[in-house]
Amino acid sequence: MAITRLPSAGFSITIRIAVPADASSIGRLTTAVGEAGAIVTALDVVDSDPTSVIVDLTCDTADASHADQVVDALTGLDGVDVRKVSDRTFLLHLGGKIEVSSKVALRTRDELSRAYTPGVARVCQAIADNPADARRLTIKRNTVAVVSDGSAVLGLGNLGPAASLPVMEGKAALFKRFGGVDAWPVVLDTQDTDEIVSIVKAIAPAYGGINLEDIAAPRCFEIEARLREALDIPVFHDDQHGTAICVLAALTNALRVVGKQLADVRVVVSGAGAAGTAIMKLLLRQGVGDIIAYDRQGALHRGLTGLNPAWQWLAENTNRENYSGDLPGAVRGADVFIGVSAPNLLTGDDIATMAKGAIVFALANPDPEVDPREARKYAAVVATGRSDQPNQINNVLAFPGVFRGMLDAHAEEFTEEMAIAAARAIADVVGEDKINPTVIVPSVFDSRVAPAVAAAVRAAATAPTPPPAADPGPTDLPEIAATASATP
Repeated sequence: MAITRLPSAGFSITIRIAVPADASSIGRLTTAVGEAGAIVTALDVVDSDPTSVIVDLTCDTADASHADQVVDALTGLDGVDVRKVSDRTFLLHLGGKIEVSSKVALRTRDELSRAYTPGVARVCQAIADNPADARRLTIKRNTVAVVSDGSAVLGLGNLGPAASLPVMEGKAALFKRFGGVDAWPVVLDTQDTDEIVSIVKAIAPAYGGINLEDIAAPRCFEIEARLREALDIPVFHDDQHGTAICVLAALTNALRVVGKQLADVRVVVSGAGAAGTAIMKLLLRQGVGDIIAYDRQGALHRGLTGLNPAWQWLAENTNRENYSGDLPGAVRGADVFIGVSAPNLLTGDDIATMAKGAIVFALANPDPEVDPREARKYAAVVATGRSDQPNQINNVLAFPGVFRGMLDAHAEEFTEEMAIAAARAIADVVGEDKINPTVIVPSVFDSRVAPAVAAAVRAAATAPTPPPAADPGPTDLPEIAATASATP
């Protein structure tokens, strides 16, 4: 059975099956699963008697429809009784993925009197007298709000706040696991820019940082810019800056693999939303040779009409030769392709037209812009956003350490210097002696990553601010976020 999507743990199922107690039964099960295009990851005997065996067979499938096909294939085997099918992803989410736990025991009246009334009143008064003490005496010192309006959930679109909650819970769990940061989902039942800004400003006193998540572009640019202006804590839109940091880190090492310099390469970016815009902005600041931005309007170029302010800025500051053709034409001769858009936009034949030593980052999830198996036939380095492929570019490499560093430094804002420092730290964790075409970023489970990123961000946060240049010249780029419209 041919499938176009790759099996993934995200569509893992466990099937409870009764089979005859003979030597061939188990083999028939695993063969049927393999022929259906799934991958067996576990097989456990649950019970048995003289005539039958009950097993739990766990396998990765490509999607829900493929899972049904696998079950049908097993059901069709002689003597096989499929009793129950469990979706392991849904099982993991039952009741949510995070909880609040107390740091104090509250076992006695003495402890209660100090944690709550009457003792807590003294702490309240101390903070009233010196508001800065909130960072020292409350959860503010280590807590982040993960804020979303549900307007751009993963690659699924505008699902609303309730449907965004599983993602925000997951984000909070990642903050704790990788950065030791306490984070809490704040999903808002509004997609009005003014209202979102007002709500976040109102809840900000309880938090040491704000992580904006899954808010659609270009509205996200204005929300972030206004909150940065209004608040004295860091505001970080992970879809923008977390992605840009990880891409810069990965590209730094990929260029080392192929022996090219950033200033000499032409980059094509498919997707000029929040992530794509931030990626391009950071690459431009780092002196990339040239970029062509591609989105629904086609290649963004000077003279293209009807653009929102963010796209207009890109049209004016990228695409030196004013290319106006299609995406396959844009990648022809390009050194780097970065996709943060939609699946199956390119083929292996398109990648074959790129420059020698081509680099392909196809980051659309779960299905990349080009099949990574096809891309590897022609590109020197291929990365995706998938955990089941080499070179996974995942924001968890960045945001836990970035916030850990900002919270430790009591930073009042997130800066571009922090982004560059974080990207360098991630790239350097791999080590130049370890880099190869299949290892350009560290594993998300590499325990060195978050501490290295946190240290780099702390150093950037506490470094003296350099004086402004007398003449910034033509390379001084305007801040996109400050000029973007709130129009969805």
